[in-house]
Amino acid sequence: MSLEKLILPEAYTSKLSVLETQIAIKKIKDFFEAEIAKNLSLIRVSAPLMVRPESGLNDDLNGVERAVAFDMLETQYDVEIVQSLAKWKRMALKKYRFDTYTGLYTDMNAIRRDEDLDNIHSIYVDQWDWEKIIKKEDRNKDTLKYIVNQIYSAFIATEEYLESLYPFIRNDLPKEICFITTEELLNKYPDKTAKEREYLITKEKKAVFLMEVGGKLSDGTIHDGRAADYDDWNLNGDILFYFETLDIALELSSMGIRVDKDALLKQLNERNQMQKADFPFHKDVISEKLPFTIGGGIGQSRICMYFLQKAHIGEVQSSVWSQEMIDVCQKNEIHLL
Repeated sequence: MSLEKLILPEAYTSKLSVLETQIAIKKIKDFFEAEIAKNLSLIRVSAPLMVRPESGLNDDLNGVERAVAFDMLETQYDVEIVQSLAKWKRMALKKYRFDTYTGLYTDMNAIRRDEDLDNIHSIYVDQWDWEKIIKKEDRNKDTLKYIVNQIYSAFIATEEYLESLYPFIRNDLPKEICFITTEELLNKYPDKTAKEREYLITKEKKAVFLMEVGGKLSDGTIHDGRAADYDDWNLNGDILFYFETLDIALELSSMGIRVDKDALLKQLNERNQMQKADFPFHKDVISEKLPFTIGGGIGQSRICMYFLQKAHIGEVQSSVWSQEMIDVCQKNEIHLL
């Protein structure tokens, strides 16, 4: 495979040994998980590793990624490994009878077979998926920003906790996260690509919540792909941190207020996917049988990468890489698990 996208930081050396890294990963995950559950009033639940494709519950991501699928011997059903749990979580909130302003989180493990592998992308995805119930009148930017600030406070607390354990590993998160829309970012850097715009604003502000991802911008382009049937493109966004180790904008979370009937139909129509309106999940949204919610995913390995200042996601998770990538990383003191 090509290594064109692989970044090899000059004179890179991990600040922790492989064993010390494993210990630190556990500490980060335990602490952050507790903080996010407390801040957002979430309860941990179990989640599926696979779903039936005809349920409409799997995530299409950008609409081109192939889900890993197989047939079950016992039932003869075809099933797919989940690519995310964006839709399943909303149904689970109803099934488990959660109260308004409470919610769930879970460990989401996925396989994305078509992922382009580099420093921050693996075919194995591990994240916290979370979802909580809100009221219809809460479907606005004030609610979105409030929840983002609650999540950001968990990052700040984790940073302080880790610096008390590893004072030689210091990060530099600002006190407040910057909010900016994709249209505002386009106007700020009209001659740059979407990824270049992300890099420039994140390097300047250090921590950014980039809002309104998925819909068309004034120049006719789309900043980044989003499935049409979970986030409301006017009420969503990504949490981005400037990651000095690789000199990049590192996306740590994608989240948003979920579609209601109007947003779902509008977005399905825009993507020419109206056939999905017949899926059970989509019917329940249209008939308003599901609660109004906000939710997202937070990358576990990426958080560990950021806080431990690792040069490759393979240093904090065990996945599969080409021998070429393993060899090149080894020569540059990047030890993949």
